[in-house]
Amino acid sequence: MNYYNEIKEQLINNKVYKRIKDHSKNINDLNTYYNVGKLLIEAQGGESRAKYGDRLIKEYSKKLTKEIGKGYGISNLKNMRQFYLLSKSQTMSGQLTWSHYVELLRFNDINKINYYIYISIKQKLAVRELRFRIKNNEYERLPKETREKIIKKEEQKVNDLIKNPILIKNSYNYEKITEKILKQLILEDLNNFLKELGEGFSYIDDEYKIKLGDRYNYIDLLLFNYKYNCFVVVELKVTELKAEYVGQIKKYMNYIDRNIKNIDQDKTIGIIIVKKDNEFIMEYCSDDRIFNTMYNLV
Repeated sequence: MNYYNEIKEQLINNKVYKRIKDHSKNINDLNTYYNVGKLLIEAQGGESRAKYGDRLIKEYSKKLTKEIGKGYGISNLKNMRQFYLLSKSQTMSGQLTWSHYVELLRFNDINKINYYIYISIKQKLAVRELRFRIKNNEYERLPKETREKIIKKEEQKVNDLIKNPILIKNSYNYEKITEKILKQLILEDLNNFLKELGEGFSYIDDEYKIKLGDRYNYIDLLLFNYKYNCFVVVELKVTELKAEYVGQIKKYMNYIDRNIKNIDQDKTIGIIIVKKDNEFIMEYCSDDRIFNTMYNLV
């Protein structure tokens, strides 16, 4: 087989297909680059020798660029080779574009790749948004238990995708942060804040007023998670986690359960966001509906 001519034909056909059938060009892109990657592996003598075949890729790249045009540089052909190798171990979703996969092919950790494929599909991330998530080390900020669940493909709970720390944009470069300022920064970038918490979170209100006995109290943020069908109480603290914070949020959660929650909704959960963690506090917290995470200003 003349591998170069076969690769050239695949790429030319793909260029023609893009002009004729724009609505399905993404699927054809992925199929073409899969086939090219497979041919490159075969031309280099198989998988065991592929990593040593860069001279062949340089040769093909030079000829393809001269005969077909731009878009077939050395790095792009290497990406096609890697795409084929990755596709052999799992099915690549046609819901993502080639540009999405190019962002992911540089990773060696298949679980990290799977995570970003998952959220890109679920949250319909554009390539720019995916790049932003990767830059902010979102996968690395997941709890260790969540990463293990992803590997084992176990069902996730409402708290599993809460990042630690969560990143909050310090738009005005405040040097001294109060709870009021922290809340202001969150509300000004609310969409990103909800994504930092995970899936299905939606905003209800801030400074949500409730009456406990003869005194009014104010919940920092009241959210609802439509995926897990429950209210979410969020308390903001600019100090280390303290035991009294757990007692405070538990009172607020119980109030929502007794006075706001419908019978068909799950019990309210609580999230305490603090500047510094104290692992011993949560270790002895008996309520598994309460979670905590830290924040970093960026």
